[in-house]
Formats: sequence, C-alpha cells, structure tokens
Amino acid sequence: MADPAIAAIPVKECGEPLVDIRTAAPALLVAKDRHDARGDFAHLRQGVLQRLLAAQELLPDGLRLQIVEGYRPPALQRRYFEEYAEELRAAFPERQAQRLHQDASRYVSPPEIAPHSAGGAVDLTLVTADGDEVDMGTPINASPEESDGACYTGAPDLPPAARTHRRVLTAALTAAGLVNYPTEWWHWSYGDRYWALVTGADHALYGPMELEGE
Repeated sequence: MADPAIAAIPVKECGEPLVDIRTAAPALLVAKDRHDARGDFAHLRQGVLQRLLAAQELLPDGLRLQIVEGYRPPALQRRYFEEYAEELRAAFPERQAQRLHQDASRYVSPPEIAPHSAGGAVDLTLVTADGDEVDMGTPINASPEESDGACYTGAPDLPPAARTHRRVLTAALTAAGLVNYPTEWWHWSYGDRYWALVTGADHALYGPMELEGE
C-alpha cells in the first residue's frame, strides 16, 4: 500500500453513502465479537455491499460470508498504522524510517490511502451455514511476522482445507468485482485506489470519508 503508484491515483468521489450492513443486508453475517460505540465497523459503501451479496450467492452450499470489519474512521486508521510502525521500530531498531514505513504498509494501510477509511474495504472470512469457523490457515489480522507469511493469500504449504477455502473465497469475491490485497487473505475491496490500480481504472470511486455524526 506504500507504493507511490497507488497514492498517485486520483479519486473522483461518487458520493455513495456508507450503509449499515446489519440493517441494509441482513443476509450477510456480521461477526458478533466486534464492537465499537457507534458500530462504525459494520458500515460499507453501498456498492461494496451489493457485491458482497452477489459473492455470497456464488458460494457452495453450506458456506457463507462473515463480515469482520468494514469502515474504519481515518483517526483510528492513523492510530493503527502508527502503533504497528512502532512495534516494528522496536523489533528492528536498525531499519531506516523509509523501510519501516514500507514494512508497516504491508499490514496496515497508510492513513492517507486506507481503503477501510473510504468504506471500500472489508475484512471477512468464510463460515458454515450455522456460523461456525472453517480453516482459513491463519486468524484474521495475523501479521506476516507472527504467521511466518501464512497470512499471504497465496502462501505455500497451507493445510489442504485452508487452501481450498481460500480458493472458494477468492473465486466468489473476484467474480463479484472485488480485489484482494495479497498480503492479507481476508482483505477485499472495491472502488478504492488499490482497486483502481489492480483493475486498471483511471480513478478511484471512493475517498476517505467521515461517517455522519463523526
């Protein structure tokens, strides 16, 4: 996400609202263990939500999507980035500031281009029809350091079940028009700058925004 080519992509804000997944799309399961005072995490741009519903229809019987986090206020994104950069700084004191920024960006998007803060990105997983977890290889939010690279979508040497589940997830979401950030198997987006880079669009549809009342 620190690639200058991403930051250089212009944003032509389309004005789509942030909508609450829990009321706008009750067919989608939202993780029960995620909370914030206003429910920010359960909001996404309307266009992203429509594509998630389409993706869920493409899943095999017995599987469904579970949404873990969508929108993230810009101030919270900045805090996450700075905290992770500080962790890396403590672990690798010999690294230069530019290298630390680049390494931190593999796992947490820089605040100025963060897809979550635009409402265009979602962290999600697969669960059974009853909401039980399936093997995806790592927990959501496992860092490259702690997972020894297994958080990468195409990581080798995954258990067969995890590899299959990642392929199923990828097929459905890709067919619905979302793109994956390959450092994180769980991170998918539409309409943001990274999506524009991957798809060849000449501009992003969504820029960072504040949820009404922020």
